[in-house]
Amino acid sequence: MMALVDQLQTPDGAFAIVADADGAVLASGWTDCVPALLERIHPSLRPEGLREEPLAASDAVRAFYEGDLAAAMRVPVRQRGTDLQVRGWRALREIPPGEPLAYAQFAAVLGAPRAVRAAAGICARNAPALFVPCHRVLRGDDSMGGFAWGVDVKRALLARESGA
Repeated sequence: MMALVDQLQTPDGAFAIVADADGAVLASGWTDCVPALLERIHPSLRPEGLREEPLAASDAVRAFYEGDLAAAMRVPVRQRGTDLQVRGWRALREIPPGEPLAYAQFAAVLGAPRAVRAAAGICARNAPALFVPCHRVLRGDDSMGGFAWGVDVKRALLARESGA
């Protein structure tokens, strides 16, 4: 499968997107290292080749940074994982901007309130960052926790979404 790649600059640094031929985002993040994104894609969806091309998803990233915090939620994504992971990735897209959840709350949303580690794992294995906003999940003490693209980026995204 051939995939499309686009890269742009954001206030939080370089941002790269890998999408399938239909424009569904497979992986994205604050990096200029496309191979790092490819490794985050489920092996069954990992492309064999890449072609640079402007993407509608890039327009959504720009719109997000211009204040349309829901723009990325209108972009299709494609991920593969366990049933719980897939439910989790869908649930992440339902968390409103500016209203982050603790991992325990996120686990409860998934119907598995004691599966806090699994909830954290869902966030850690999320490939299309921003389009599936795993940055909206925090530790129980409201500290940032981890983020594949750095805690500073996570903090900046949350501040932008809260209007700070």
